[in-house]
Amino acid sequence: MSIFDIAKKMGDIKSRVEQLHLEDVVATGESGGGLVKVTLNGRMEMVDIFLDPIVVDNRDVKMLQDLIVGAHNAASMSVMEAVKEKLGTELGVLGLAGLPL
Repeated sequence: MSIFDIAKKMGDIKSRVEQLHLEDVVATGESGGGLVKVTLNGRMEMVDIFLDPIVVDNRDVKMLQDLIVGAHNAASMSVMEAVKEKLGTELGVLGLAGLPL
């Protein structure tokens, strides 16, 4: 496939990506053995957070902050993998399956 063929398909790619409904991709990450859970959508927006009451201790705010960051990072990795999988499928439909994501 030539660079011109790829350029021609760029409009198709943009249209297909817009149709992926990334807000429907949802992933939850957790830390502290499930004491903190963060749920993100495919646009990396936090849509939910769960805090076990045991971690809400005003004497150890730093630990809670670290747990939230850890859960967020785990969720974002899951979202990226799900989006990568969706994009890979769409690129295959467009005949561009070999492009690196």
